Amino acid sequence: MAYYELNEQELGRRASLQQLRELGINPYPAPLYPVNTTTAAIAAGFTSPESTGFQDVCIAGRIMSRRIMGAASFMELQDSEGRIQVYVKRDEICPGEDKTLYNTVFKKLLDIGDIIGIKGFAFFTQTGQLSVHAKELTVLSKSLRVLPIVKTDADGTVHDSFEDPELRYRQRYVDLVVNPSVKDTFVKRTQIIATMRECFNAEGCLEVETPILQPIPGGATARPFITHHNALDVDMYMRIANELYLKRLIVGGFSGVYEFAKNFRNEGMDKTHNPEFTCVEMYIAYKDYIWMMEFTEKMLQKVAEATGGVRKVIGGQEVSFEGPFRRLPILDAIKEYAGVDVKGLNEEELRAVCKKLNVEVSPEMGVGKLIDAIFGQYCEHQLIQPTFVIDYPVEMSPLTKRCRYDDTLTERFELFVCGKELANAYSELNDPVDQLERFEEQAALKSKGDDEAMYVDYDFVRALEYGMPPTSGIGIGIDRLTMFMTGAESIQDVLFFPMMRPEKF
Repeated sequence: MAYYELNEQELGRRASLQQLRELGINPYPAPLYPVNTTTAAIAAGFTSPESTGFQDVCIAGRIMSRRIMGAASFMELQDSEGRIQVYVKRDEICPGEDKTLYNTVFKKLLDIGDIIGIKGFAFFTQTGQLSVHAKELTVLSKSLRVLPIVKTDADGTVHDSFEDPELRYRQRYVDLVVNPSVKDTFVKRTQIIATMRECFNAEGCLEVETPILQPIPGGATARPFITHHNALDVDMYMRIANELYLKRLIVGGFSGVYEFAKNFRNEGMDKTHNPEFTCVEMYIAYKDYIWMMEFTEKMLQKVAEATGGVRKVIGGQEVSFEGPFRRLPILDAIKEYAGVDVKGLNEEELRAVCKKLNVEVSPEMGVGKLIDAIFGQYCEHQLIQPTFVIDYPVEMSPLTKRCRYDDTLTERFELFVCGKELANAYSELNDPVDQLERFEEQAALKSKGDDEAMYVDYDFVRALEYGMPPTSGIGIGIDRLTMFMTGAESIQDVLFFPMMRPEKF
């Protein structure tokens, strides 16, 4: 029984499935199969007809093409690392009188997309193509759906390409099979995380885990997802950031901690935002935001080198991740790109500036969000090369230490690349009295209708009252960083399973 209407090809595959069973062949056998190499390893190690290795290979993969002939045929097998041609000779895989495995199973009951195992040896054909000569063939998984096989003709024209974003994101499993370049993006994503982890570990930081379900959604200004804990009979919030928990660990005596965390923000979706996203946050004692800028430059240069080089093409523009990066105070950026000096302006004066600049605002916005709105409209898109925007006004940074030379500013930077924020970092606020006052200012904004303003976290204030050493912290969006390092144009391209409206079956 199927949950959808079967087409002719799918009906044929189910008939083949039944025939395999009638022949005593389990189309879904036990998982153990003695694979001892990969297509890539064979290609790397068997480079000429004189090669002596790979005389006893066992590979498994998906049939991607076949050329059925008489007593001998060719097919292309794809595993996790690439493709290789397989030569199948009837009398080799059927050494006795019974030729059913070749004449019936291989020629009639197997299809493109089926997963099989091959035992044999590597060799070069007379035309010089590296191949595996099959001695044994085992059915490992029968495919009941037809793969959208991509074909390229002699002129280089691509046919039947699987490019529809809706289908690719919903059926990532198909996308990975038929579009090999997609897999490379996710391999690079893993390389990015591994390189960053090496950098954090080199500074003596400990990788930790903190709660995803939280009683207070703290550490950022964002709208949270709300759920309910039945046993405690209380509402809980999906984590919007892990900052406050990581800083509690610094209070507890760790010199440095970091976490690759899944965060959740109940906000809009576009090419650079997904409601569920990955962020790494790192906190290290006795450092400041200047040290963190230098560390970030070095780390991102290493990440870029690990993924193909310091120069990347992002949105058609070449960007260099070779440090040092430009450092630009945010108020100077507004003066440079918007042509106004907003330093020291109160809320009423800022609203007048916004009106003059045609910046859309709303009644619940305070000083911080008004400045941010001007910066967002006039400055962000100008920052193509990696740029540290620094020294934010206090109203924009409720968790940040005041600037040592101007207490109306804070020791904060955001790193912008191609007009998008990539990282956010502070010299962390460790004055509990100041922190409580800023939390209360955020609460006042929330009472005015700002549903992204922070909650008052009294337990975090209590932790600070026990004493937190001078600390610097940073948060970096892994999804967006992967976009930059791979040249992907949409965040959906760097997420295996991006958020989408549920299908109706």
